Amino acid sequence: MLRPRGLSQVKASRNKTPMRSRRGPRGGEGKLVGFLRLPGLGSSLVIAFLAGITYLGASAGGQYQDFIHDYGRPRDMAARALGFGIDSVTIAGQIELTEAQILNAAGVDAKQSLMFLDVDQMRSKLLALPLVKNVSVRKLFPDRLVIDVTERRPYGLWQKDGAVSIIAADGEPIDALRDPKFESLPFVVGEGANQRIDEYLGLLDAAGDLRGKIRAGILVSQRRWTLKMASGVDVMLPEVNAKAAVARLARLEQEARVLEKDVVSLDLRIPGKLYVRLTEEAAAAREAAKSHGKGAHI
Repeated sequence: MLRPRGLSQVKASRNKTPMRSRRGPRGGEGKLVGFLRLPGLGSSLVIAFLAGITYLGASAGGQYQDFIHDYGRPRDMAARALGFGIDSVTIAGQIELTEAQILNAAGVDAKQSLMFLDVDQMRSKLLALPLVKNVSVRKLFPDRLVIDVTERRPYGLWQKDGAVSIIAADGEPIDALRDPKFESLPFVVGEGANQRIDEYLGLLDAAGDLRGKIRAGILVSQRRWTLKMASGVDVMLPEVNAKAAVARLARLEQEARVLEKDVVSLDLRIPGKLYVRLTEEAAAAREAAKSHGKGAHI
């Protein structure tokens, strides 16, 4: 399979101010959290409250876990009450990723506090996203979190075992191909072809005006390239001086339109030689012409 498949990929709705829009549930428990956030709350009252929560945890088990799930850890509640919540998150550098995807991957929510946030753990979670090449996470006290993302940019397509992936310039797979907008990226096929995408791009540059007729580059045994042309013709290139062979192919196409002939493949692996494999119909016509004493050429 050489045709990139269609896609539905990386776009999700944006959540512009997730921390500010978060509110606790209504009722008594919601009022309690609101009370803890009142200005001027003394640290002694916070400590007393946490002591009560700890006792509740020791005696009530499941109810305590439910409380933690709804409102966060006691130490985070205390830090939020003292003004060290996460009231705003600034995200910079993202292109393909949405703010919601970054926040979800990082695990940021309003139950956390800036004081006890583990930035190394958060950074590791974000680096696990295929699109993320690098990321920094900074705390700006008292209540602001800054996430600066460097994304891997879509650079090419790579097919292996029938599956097509979008790859970065370093050959790292970013995501499965699902969005048609990426189908025009340079397309390579085969084991290790993703790591040699720049080599293939060099062949495309050597093709000049012929570039638009090249559909994909197939890396054969991780040694040499075969070009799959838009017409379906395979062009076998040598292991060395492949660019010179491509330039020669461009000249042959300009002078003799070899790619428009009834051929299956062109073999340029031997310098100065061109071996042609005809279609079955063209081969039969050639043999018939020979039997009648007529010359034949492609």
